[in-house]
Amino acid sequence: MIIIGEKINGSIPPVAKAIAERDAEFIKQRAIMQDEAGATYLDCCASVEKDEVETLKWMIDCIQEVSDLPIAVDSPSADVLLEVFPYVKRPGIINSVSMEGDKVDKIFPAIANTKWEVIALLSDDTGIPKSAADRLKVFDKLMAKAKEYGIAPNRIHIDPLIEMLCTSEDGIAMIEEVITTIREQYPSIHITAAISNISFNLPVRKLVNLGFTVLAMKAGLDSGILDPTNRDLLGVIYATEALLGLDDYCMEYISAYRDGLIGPKKD
Repeated sequence: MIIIGEKINGSIPPVAKAIAERDAEFIKQRAIMQDEAGATYLDCCASVEKDEVETLKWMIDCIQEVSDLPIAVDSPSADVLLEVFPYVKRPGIINSVSMEGDKVDKIFPAIANTKWEVIALLSDDTGIPKSAADRLKVFDKLMAKAKEYGIAPNRIHIDPLIEMLCTSEDGIAMIEEVITTIREQYPSIHITAAISNISFNLPVRKLVNLGFTVLAMKAGLDSGILDPTNRDLLGVIYATEALLGLDDYCMEYISAYRDGLIGPKKD
C-alpha cells in the first residue's frame, strides 16, 4: 500500500497555527513522525488564500530538512502546482488534477518528461458525478489525456472521490464498482483515496475507516491519503495485504510488527 501522509495540511488547526507563526519545528516534527511511521510520501498542503506559493516553499524546506521522503505537493490551483513542483528536490506526486477547466492540459505536459506522479480526481466542470457510470466517463477522458501527453498509467493515482457514508443509499457499492472497473482496465494504475472522508459525521469514525479500508483494498485500492501514525489503521493495511496474497509469507506484516509500526506500542 502506498501511504501518503496527511498530517502536514493547513486545514488542520494546529498546522494552520504553525504556518501562521512560521513554526518550522512543528512542521519538521510532523514530517519526522510520519517518516518514522512508514509513510511513502508526505503530503504538503498550505490551505492559505494569500502567498500560497511562498508558504508551500517554506513548508517544503522544513520537510526536506528532516526527511528524504518524496513530497505530494497539494493545491487546488494548477498554477500554484506548476510554480512549486520544480522547487522540490526529488520527484513526488502532484496533488491534484481533474477534468475541471484546463488543469490537465496545464499539469500533464509539465510532468510528461519527468518522474513525477499525479493524483487525478474523477470530477469535471459539472462537479462530482453521482453514478459509477458517470465517474467512469470522467476516468476515460482523463486516460485519453494521459495518453495524449505520454503519462503512463503507473504514474497516475486515480481518486474516485470518497464521500460521506451517512449520505449514501447503497453503502460503498458505487465506489467499489468504480475501483474494480478501473483495476480491471488498467492493472498497473494506482487507485487512491482520502480514507477518513468515508466516516464524516459518524460516531466512532475509526471503526468505519477500518472497515472501509479493508473493502476498498479488496476492490483494488493500493494507495491512500491517511494518517500513518494511526497504528490500528496501518495494522489493518498490512494485515489486509497479507490476506489478499500481496505479502509473501506475511513477511511485510511480520517486519512491520518487529519494527514497532503496528501492534501494541513498545516502550
